[in-house]
Amino acid sequence: MRISTQTLFESGATQLGTLQSDLARTQQQIGSGRRILNPSDDPIGAARALEISQSQSINTQFGANRQQAMSALTGVEATLSGVTALMQEVQITIVAAGNVGLGDTERGFQATELKGRLEALLGLANSKDALGNYQFSGYQSNTPAFVQTATGASYQGDMGQQALQVEATRQMAVGNPGQSVFQGGAPGGAADTFKTLTDLITLLNTPVVTPADKANLDAGLATAGNNMKQSLDNVLTIRASVGSRLQEIDALNEFGTDRSLQYTQLLSEIQDLDYTDALTKLSQQQFTFEAAQRSFSIISKLSLFSFM
Repeated sequence: MRISTQTLFESGATQLGTLQSDLARTQQQIGSGRRILNPSDDPIGAARALEISQSQSINTQFGANRQQAMSALTGVEATLSGVTALMQEVQITIVAAGNVGLGDTERGFQATELKGRLEALLGLANSKDALGNYQFSGYQSNTPAFVQTATGASYQGDMGQQALQVEATRQMAVGNPGQSVFQGGAPGGAADTFKTLTDLITLLNTPVVTPADKANLDAGLATAGNNMKQSLDNVLTIRASVGSRLQEIDALNEFGTDRSLQYTQLLSEIQDLDYTDALTKLSQQQFTFEAAQRSFSIISKLSLFSFM
């Protein structure tokens, strides 16, 4: 069987092209630090890497959601801390108002002070979060939660609770409806802080002339004290719930960080290049390519004219 010079030339050129392509691929691997440059390099590994990358992206999104939830809940906790302090101050005023040595003028001063606290409470109830949304309006986050009325305050939001997906199987409420926080869920009831304060202001502004007036004052203060205690207990219960959710986020963040490290390690095992092996392979490929070049150079010069 005769092999023509042209055939030898084409075969040698093809071999050189293949060797050069392999060499270039190894150089790309070393430059990128990746073993898999194209899915065809390792179809199974590439598919597994894609699956892990998608899981990593979802895990990252849950982490972002948790950060948003933490920010929202931290803001709610800060507001409720202010509400708690205000309610405790009102309780002190209620006790002081029962002092038998106080007259109508002194109680009038206390009423004025409580009017300021009522306005402060209304401001806290209409607090906004970092995004400018009302914290206690439920789904009606663009609407102030409360407007003041002659008998207290009227709730303008709804009973919805904004929630965020903080884990694959966990949606977490990041707020509480204002009606449940400031009115105990029942406007006009015992835990309606706005009504309690409004009634208390009216009570302290009412002159005490007769024994019956004094009896009404004492009864009103007792009712206000009991109602304010219920309001405070309600707020403290909600604060405990907020604190519990914040603790849960901390725990989920730890799990999320651990999971992220696991995904990173798995991706590294699948995709990352073993530099020692790659450099050894590169050296071998360079040697083979250079030898093939020299061989091809010799073969390409051979023809019948060389023997004439």
